[in-house]
Amino acid sequence: MVSRFLKKPLTQKEIEERYSEIQDEWKEVNDWVKEEQEKLNKDKFKTPQAKSACKRNLVKAKRRVNSVKGTLEYWKNRVDGMTHFRASIILNEYWASLKEKAEKDKKAKIEEKMPRLLKGK
Repeated sequence: MVSRFLKKPLTQKEIEERYSEIQDEWKEVNDWVKEEQEKLNKDKFKTPQAKSACKRNLVKAKRRVNSVKGTLEYWKNRVDGMTHFRASIILNEYWASLKEKAEKDKKAKIEEKMPRLLKGK
């Protein structure tokens, strides 16, 4: 077993290769989101379950967009000469901002439903 401390740092060429790979993945993910949005906008679903599945896929696609966007930013910073340590800090800040945004959205949804719940009582 090779210790992680014995691994050599990535060369600039390897960093650029990984950056180009993630750019390709970015294109694929954007195509996936567009495809799911087009499906949802057609409104020609055979069953309600198919429509729900399409909505779930759209949520998954948007989550994947966030993941790829963060990774893309990380490799962009590495190509620009930033160290792994600094690029990782920026990536972690990105993840924290997404988590904070998700919590705000969840709280807003709950507050939106509250008047309807209270009206029913």
